[in-house]
Amino acid sequence: MHLEHLDGPRFKQMFLGGVARLNARKEELNDLNVFPVPDGDTGTNMMLTVQAAIQELKKDTDNSVNSLAKSISLGSLMGARGNSGVILSQLFRGFAKGVEGKEVITSVDFARALQEGVDSAYRAVLKPVEGTMLTVAKEAAKAATNAARRDKNIISVLEKVVEQSLDTVNRTPSMLPVLKQAGVVDAGGKGVYYIYGGFLNVLINPDYREEEIVGKEEVGEEMPVEAGSLGDIEFIYCTEFIIKGQDLSADSLRDRLLDLGDYLLVVGEDTLLKVHIHTNSPGRVLEISTEAGTLHQIKIDNMLEQHQETRWGHAGKGGNGEGEAVEQGIGVITVAAGEGFKELLTSMGVDSIIEGGQTMNPSTEDFLKEVERLSMDEIIILPNNKNIILAAEQAKELSPKEIRVIPSKTIPQGIAALLCLNKEQQSLEDNTRRMTQVLSTVKTGQVTLAVRDSKYNGHAISRGDYIGMHNGDLAVVKKSLEEALQALMEDMVEEEDELITFYYGQDIAPQEATAIIEGMEEKYSDKEFEVYNGGQPLYHFVISIE
Repeated sequence: MHLEHLDGPRFKQMFLGGVARLNARKEELNDLNVFPVPDGDTGTNMMLTVQAAIQELKKDTDNSVNSLAKSISLGSLMGARGNSGVILSQLFRGFAKGVEGKEVITSVDFARALQEGVDSAYRAVLKPVEGTMLTVAKEAAKAATNAARRDKNIISVLEKVVEQSLDTVNRTPSMLPVLKQAGVVDAGGKGVYYIYGGFLNVLINPDYREEEIVGKEEVGEEMPVEAGSLGDIEFIYCTEFIIKGQDLSADSLRDRLLDLGDYLLVVGEDTLLKVHIHTNSPGRVLEISTEAGTLHQIKIDNMLEQHQETRWGHAGKGGNGEGEAVEQGIGVITVAAGEGFKELLTSMGVDSIIEGGQTMNPSTEDFLKEVERLSMDEIIILPNNKNIILAAEQAKELSPKEIRVIPSKTIPQGIAALLCLNKEQQSLEDNTRRMTQVLSTVKTGQVTLAVRDSKYNGHAISRGDYIGMHNGDLAVVKKSLEEALQALMEDMVEEEDELITFYYGQDIAPQEATAIIEGMEEKYSDKEFEVYNGGQPLYHFVISIE
């Protein structure tokens, strides 16, 4: 089949085909994770990211490649979850930039847009690692560029992209020792390969129908949500819409809408903005917005009538979802799971807690909405998980507020950072510096059950084994919880350590935790011990050593 020009409708179906292919292989990608821990898995995070893109895409009535690519970019940008989701959203963001202003695209346009996506993704990652989905996307874009110089047929170019993607995926273990040790290829990279393969499947089948592409392969489930009460809210109407135009300014429009409600969110590009606001004057909001451009996909909901649920939890003043004013100064947002951890973090001055962590990676939009909800212009974010840091950084880029992301990879690191926080007497920069410096002084241990068979660093791991992680690295594998905890302590505790804190999870009874830890206190009698109910799911114990 020969295809020299790709129009909007076929481009849309091509994208849906890529999503369907990814969804069909989602669990395979999850199983490729190097560590057998109950984490925010790659396949799930990538699917939730493209699912958000589909929601925007389905609202777009403009059949140009330019408009559809922008919708995919905006949706994936806001819905990005985990490192793989953020990188994927940046690939789409760069692609949209590469096809800007084009109703249809050629093979050269397609190759150029793929390269723009790679450039955008590499810029988004502070320390790019080769042998990951970045490398797969980079070599695929290079193959597309070389092919497009010789061939006008988009299908032929895409065949080279798919071929090169698979070749690169198969070589990722030789680039990353951790993959070679585990005997797997990079999960994110294989996800990119499946998406490109889905693109090709659709283009070579001229008789496709949308229901055949997404039909039985549902596009995945939403992340679990935490129900919240709206209470006596001040602003009743949840108003959302898209603005299309030229030279649009998110900052300018945000300033004009600021006094009309709360939960204000204005993000996007210079030709397309997404607006979200809770207001009592939706008509006035729309009137002001029409001065910037044309309105599309207008949605106004009466929140009192619908009793909508929210997916993010709140803490501290103004954090009860009731639109209350929040004290001025520095606002702090953190991520946590477990009622005990939430209570502790709230008592330490956190203003907003987003429900999430190992098994729930919050999206960029989750962070943005909490940033906009708080009245403070200066915000500190503690992700408390390495797979959440990029989404927080992406929110920082999209928000007009002064945001600093403290790269905490665990809740113990986040707690240590909060102990250095001085909202009243220290500036945002001073707090950021002090909180970041303390992260390296905390060692974190975690004990959980292996969720799959695996091999890593000489350990043969069976599903159901108790495994201990030391600062994110697999340290011990045992058949019982107590054995795993004892072995992990032996691996972690050093002579100069002073304070050991245990946080037991929701599946551990207080009496059981006390009995286990009493033995530890006898062995490490020169250390100070503290025990708290973290209430965290899946992880039996989280340990902090300072």
